[in-house]
Amino acid sequence: MTGSRSLMRSLALAAVAVLGASSLSTGTAHAQPLTLLQCQGIETVTYNPGVTFQQRDIDMTIDAQFNSCIDGAGEVTSGSYGNQATVFVGCNELLGGFEGKRTVTWSTGDTSVIEESGSSTAVAGQVITTTTGKVVQGRFQGRSTLHVSTLPQPGLLQCLTTGFTSATGVTTLTIT
Repeated sequence: MTGSRSLMRSLALAAVAVLGASSLSTGTAHAQPLTLLQCQGIETVTYNPGVTFQQRDIDMTIDAQFNSCIDGAGEVTSGSYGNQATVFVGCNELLGGFEGKRTVTWSTGDTSVIEESGSSTAVAGQVITTTTGKVVQGRFQGRSTLHVSTLPQPGLLQCLTTGFTSATGVTTLTIT
């Protein structure tokens, strides 16, 4: 019986040591959670004057609302951003590469400044803009970003006449 008790005691101590080690490593994992944020919403772009085939300076305003965010930390539920720029563009020159900064304001009241670069492609009547970047300031600083916006492609008739003045579509932002 003494040998059996000694064996049971050793097994119990080994189990405590294993459980203790796993709870220590679990505690460490929770101290540095990998936060994943995914937001979906609507983006509206307005152009003044309207974009035609003739290239010219156009004032462009972007307004986006992320109405649905899933945050690994359970804190961010929505967000928004807005940008203004003057671009030299025409209907045939909407696609191409670019770089810029975007500031997203979160439902928590704080912001993320994202430096990003990307390009646009035309697919099946849609202009799909994809950017990748990094959060350089604020909430999620140091994290990588992937941002995709899909807007309707301008119609030929609009490009030939007064130009198109706005487009609205879906936008998705992922931060890892």
